[in-house]
Amino acid sequence: MGCASCSSGGGTPKGCKNNGTCSSGGCNKLEVFDWLANVSLPAGQTPYELVEVRFKNSRKAFYRNANQLSLQVGDIVAVDTAPGHDIGVVSALGELARIQVQKKAPNLKVSECKKIFQIANQEQIDKWIQGRGLERDLLTQSRTLALNLKLDMKISDVEYQGDLSKATFYYTAESRIDFRQLIKDMADRFKVRIEMRQIGSRQEAARLGGIGSCGRELCCSTWLTDFRSVSTSAARYQQLSLNPQKLAGQCGKLKCCLNYELDMYLDTIKSMPKIDGKLQTEKGDAIHMKTDVFKRIIWYAYKGETGMVALSPERVAEIKKLNKEGIKPKDLAEFAQVKEKVEEIGYQNVVGQDSLTRFEKNFSNNKKRRPNRKPRKPNPGGPKNEKAQ
Repeated sequence: MGCASCSSGGGTPKGCKNNGTCSSGGCNKLEVFDWLANVSLPAGQTPYELVEVRFKNSRKAFYRNANQLSLQVGDIVAVDTAPGHDIGVVSALGELARIQVQKKAPNLKVSECKKIFQIANQEQIDKWIQGRGLERDLLTQSRTLALNLKLDMKISDVEYQGDLSKATFYYTAESRIDFRQLIKDMADRFKVRIEMRQIGSRQEAARLGGIGSCGRELCCSTWLTDFRSVSTSAARYQQLSLNPQKLAGQCGKLKCCLNYELDMYLDTIKSMPKIDGKLQTEKGDAIHMKTDVFKRIIWYAYKGETGMVALSPERVAEIKKLNKEGIKPKDLAEFAQVKEKVEEIGYQNVVGQDSLTRFEKNFSNNKKRRPNRKPRKPNPGGPKNEKAQ
């Protein structure tokens, strides 16, 4: 899929030729499924005035449908900007837009939102598509200008306004950048108003998109909108190896998916005894080695020994209680978790269908002659007859 509303298709709809409104995931980033589309409003209730409009990549904003235009998801509209106008695609409206506003901007006032002018005409769409085609060359030249000025910044994306009067450059930097000279050089070369907008590494990955190590599209570019902080403690609770190459995502930060199952791990760990300290026995002190949260098994091992003993959380709590009372068990093997042996039914060759010689026939070496077999008569005219004489 590729359409003019993203940077992947160059403005030519492909696939089902539905201009990116088929919700296949190939065109739209952060697409919204309108699960309220078939639900009619109660009698006397007016439709929600705000409309969610999506621009290039993952940038979205809410606009007011002051002219009561008949809009549908996927319509290309011209919206108010200061100054000029911009072109975007309607991504949510009606009650679904109300839910999006409550989720993303609960303090948003309807009167402060900008208006939707009209449904874009063909001339506006052509200019919009023309701007999308110029963005790649604009990005290359801006990176060259920043490199010549020796600025420690990375320009990751550029977006033209719908009327081609302004270009917004998105960049990432570790520290503050003085790009006043860079803006002057860009304005002289590109002949448009320049806006520099700094974004974080996670926002950069959300705008550009990509494929994660799981083989799926990045969560931040498909459905994830709130970026919560991820710490290394999330990996420790899940007993993952602290390898930066495996824990880091495409943005270079810790993967957001480390937080997905963290609450379940924390709830399970709370119901288990603390693993700090040692288990004292007559055989020696046992040290905690690892814990299987899902199977609820805790492994301990004696100092200097390689073997480990599997204990249930209840057994560990029982041993710790005995140690507090000054009692040392004889051995951890007495408290080891005994697994029930399940008899495995092996494969049996019942009818001999796997025999390698089942297609061979055994022939006896001693062939019995027929009793009434007559001897062959010699051929009088042949060469055998001459030899017989």
